[in-house]
Amino acid sequence: MLTPDPSERPAGRIVLWLAGTSAVSVVFSIAVCQILLALALAALLASGLRLRFPPLRIPLALFMLGTLISMLLAEDPTSGRPQLRKFFVFFMLLVLYSAFTKLSQIKFLVMAWAALGTLSAVKGLIQFAQKYQEAAFAGKNFYEYYVVERITGFMSHWMTFSGQLLIILLMLGAFLLFSPSVQRWCLWLGFSCALLISTAIVLGFTRSIWLAGGAASVYLIARWRRRLLWLFPAVIALVIMLAPGAVRTRLASMFEPQQEIDSNQHRIVCWRTGWQMIKAHPWFGLGPEQVRLQFDHYVPPDIPRPLPSGWYGHLHSIYVHYAAERGIPTTLALVWFLLKILVDFLSTLKKLPPGPGQARFILEGAAAVVIAIMVEGFFELNLGDSEVLTLFLAVVAAGYVAREHVAGETGVASA
Repeated sequence: MLTPDPSERPAGRIVLWLAGTSAVSVVFSIAVCQILLALALAALLASGLRLRFPPLRIPLALFMLGTLISMLLAEDPTSGRPQLRKFFVFFMLLVLYSAFTKLSQIKFLVMAWAALGTLSAVKGLIQFAQKYQEAAFAGKNFYEYYVVERITGFMSHWMTFSGQLLIILLMLGAFLLFSPSVQRWCLWLGFSCALLISTAIVLGFTRSIWLAGGAASVYLIARWRRRLLWLFPAVIALVIMLAPGAVRTRLASMFEPQQEIDSNQHRIVCWRTGWQMIKAHPWFGLGPEQVRLQFDHYVPPDIPRPLPSGWYGHLHSIYVHYAAERGIPTTLALVWFLLKILVDFLSTLKKLPPGPGQARFILEGAAAVVIAIMVEGFFELNLGDSEVLTLFLAVVAAGYVAREHVAGETGVASA
């Protein structure tokens, strides 16, 4: 049996709109998003509606418990309070999963993300043109000028901007590939939005996003038309050939970094330092926020000073950072959390009949997002960013709504 639709009641409609606008507003303002999330949570608790949470309680509870223990055992427990406050973001799973029960509601949410993502991408493209003119006016090499201050769209940092756009692009791409009976004008509009968002991602110069997007795109293409995979390398080669010289330089920097301009050496220093922290504190880590405070104490002695240019406030990998900060067991709980989501979505997709469908597009897109997050997580602390984490959790909740819908139609309980 499918869950009764809460939106049939006035209180349910209020929770639905507050949860939906919170999930959408994160694309342009984390402050607005969290205010709306708090209102949605309060409305949900006051509505008398049944509280529903995706089947992720155990790994998430272990991750939170490990974080709390790590904080209590840290040299300065009070410095870790920001990470406890960040747990509030996980209420997105509760309010969205409780309020949304129809696939049409999820489709509307994805369309709203696509619209705002396109606006953010357009703003980023305008910023790119402005920065190009600034570099030319100042007589500076554009690559050197741009890499240290890239486009951000509605966000405050290019990593957040690119991370959000990738999630939106994958959900939009899944809609275009797997949604049934899409009208021609809607297809053209969707592809136009996808092109603008893709261009902004390319010009964002965020290499970890490129890698994650490539991995997730391979997944979507394989699920849509496996025989087209052989075209993927040719398309990538064509894009590289047609790309501006600065884009090709950035791509080449993965293998031939330009010393202080590119962050390759900086990341190696972070990862090696993180390994020293993990060896010294394998069970509970240094404590939340302690990586930033104690970084200099754990830099391997053979690394010359001054350190390469870059941000040393975190370790540029969710796997290395959380293991160093909160211990290996807590990191394994996070990996369990991510893998369980992916396995749940993939196993549900096996129950669906071949061909397009609303549930299929939501589940395929959500699975692609999880793949992208896990790949990008090797190179960035993406889930440490509240804006990216919030949008990711909203997609996860949407995926579980589709999963429950499939379970209701097939008569299989969603455990």
